[in-house]
Amino acid sequence: MDSIVKVIRWIDWFSGWCGKVIAFLCFPLIIGLTYEVFARYVFHAPTEWAYDVTYILYGTIFMLAAAFTLLKKGHIRTDLFYNKWTPRTQGRVDTAMYLLFYFPGIILFLWAGYEYAAHSWATKETAALSPWRPIVYPFKTVIPVTAFLLLIQGVSELLKSIYAAKRGEWL
Repeated sequence: MDSIVKVIRWIDWFSGWCGKVIAFLCFPLIIGLTYEVFARYVFHAPTEWAYDVTYILYGTIFMLAAAFTLLKKGHIRTDLFYNKWTPRTQGRVDTAMYLLFYFPGIILFLWAGYEYAAHSWATKETAALSPWRPIVYPFKTVIPVTAFLLLIQGVSELLKSIYAAKRGEWL
């Protein structure tokens, strides 16, 4: 069990570190929005790029922070019955749910996201509805990266569930 605990702690550290690094993307998001507000309302000269940069950065932050949110137990959960169960029962149910639903869904998300991003890179895709027409293939790469980060954090959560199912306590 000690080696499993080390793996869990390393994965959790990695997801925490990624979440903190991703949080720094909030600064260019805020700067871009602030610049746009001043340009639009003070100088009466709106930009063509601010809307695109804003939704790209916001989408990137939202997607890449999903594994960090999983680490911090921030995703929606129905606790009507769950909180009344023992840690052993919670661990068993979580183990089954991760194996039956989470991992198949994340693996499909990873595969489809990779195909989607690869096509975007192959065609050097740009935003069709924007007068600025920024490149979007790096942004679409966020999809498989997010799936990969969720897959890694899911391994940690599965191992925690197995630990709870066997030991009757959470790490």
